[in-house]
Amino acid sequence: MTLIKSISGIRGTIGGAVDENLTPIDAVKFAAAYGTWLKNQRKKETYKVVVGRDARISGEMIQNLVMNTLVGLGIHVVDLGLSTTPTVEISVPLEHADGGIILTASHNPKQWNALKLLNAKGEFLNGAEGQKILEIAASNAMSFSEVDDLGKIAVNDAYIDIHIDEVLDLELVNVKAIKDANFKVVVDGVNSTGGIAIPLLLERLGVEPVKLYCDPTGHFPHNPEPLKEHLGDLAKAVVKERADFGIVVDPDVDRLAFMDETGEMFGEEYTLVACADYVLSKTPGNTVSNMSSTRALRDVTEKHGGTYEASAVGEVNVVTLMKKNKVVIGGEGNGGIIYPDSHYGRDALVGVALFLSLLAEKQMKVSELRASYPNYFMSKKKIQLTPGLDVDGILSTMEANYSDEKLTTIDGVKIDFADSWVHLRKSNTEPIIRIYTEAPSQEAADTLADRFIAEIKKVANI
Repeated sequence: MTLIKSISGIRGTIGGAVDENLTPIDAVKFAAAYGTWLKNQRKKETYKVVVGRDARISGEMIQNLVMNTLVGLGIHVVDLGLSTTPTVEISVPLEHADGGIILTASHNPKQWNALKLLNAKGEFLNGAEGQKILEIAASNAMSFSEVDDLGKIAVNDAYIDIHIDEVLDLELVNVKAIKDANFKVVVDGVNSTGGIAIPLLLERLGVEPVKLYCDPTGHFPHNPEPLKEHLGDLAKAVVKERADFGIVVDPDVDRLAFMDETGEMFGEEYTLVACADYVLSKTPGNTVSNMSSTRALRDVTEKHGGTYEASAVGEVNVVTLMKKNKVVIGGEGNGGIIYPDSHYGRDALVGVALFLSLLAEKQMKVSELRASYPNYFMSKKKIQLTPGLDVDGILSTMEANYSDEKLTTIDGVKIDFADSWVHLRKSNTEPIIRIYTEAPSQEAADTLADRFIAEIKKVANI
């Protein structure tokens, strides 16, 4: 069992020993540290934090612990209940709140949960801010309020609808064209809050949703990471229903993937490529994704006369570079769309609306749209970490072994070859080393990944 503290938040498995898992005591400690950090940012009479969660089985328990800890610090709480990560993000500035907490472990299995921490802009904390919270938690430097100064909890269950209103109001979302297209779409909500939000959005856009696993029970019917090997039921449903395409999201609805009308994956990496193609065709500019994302975004950006740059992995790193480069759209190759005209956070609802607008305007099948983009193939593999493994030393050795190649070392080691690349890094969210490769064929990508797995194991003596 595991407790991971990183720029992606406090993430761990439910149950087990304190300080080794996400136990109730750990949830209270880190919520208290966050609330203390927040109050240290500015001195004022009242503070407010928005709290929402995905449909995980442990979600209600963790949310109650977190909210009442904030109440104990004298902080008022807006309880969104079942929500999505992007919905909580947009609600923070709309509520004029001081911050937000999303209780979700994203793509991790049901035994995991996490506290994702937001600032007053509804954006993830940076590394320095996250480190300060860890220091507060480690030192127990928290002081709670007296009885007359406790915070209060106010329930607001309107924000998914408000979020949808915000998406429909975006200038580039072509509501009329989408409605005229009479799309039929199968939605796999993995029995979490995507099963609430995505069908509601589709209905507002005049799209007929066919619901698959859209009951928010938290009992995930398959591995919740939206990858091809987990989506056999969606493929069957798309073909059976003669749908125009399929949509799948992760449990907190910040990752988005599509399936074409034949039941084949559009490619999670190509979610951002397609949305960027649409946005760049209307508002030319630059793009950003992380180092583990496909070269196809670079190609599409340059086709529209823009410039592409890669950031370190992690949403906060992508957002920082997006702001610096003043990009019109960016995100991550795992299906995360970040559209600044909406907000600086990965948002599957925005991605769905942009993709539908593109498809409606082009009047083509999803398979035809995918065939119109550069064809790269990726392999994503992992090596489980063992206690005491010197990951930094392993990556340094790999860097030295490939010093004659083009290297990028802002996040692990990325090695660029003429027609392929490999990225080796320690995960922010799991106790693993990730190995990403991209090449002109799937066989070449898999072979490259296997080669580097063998090399890492040889260096590490495992």
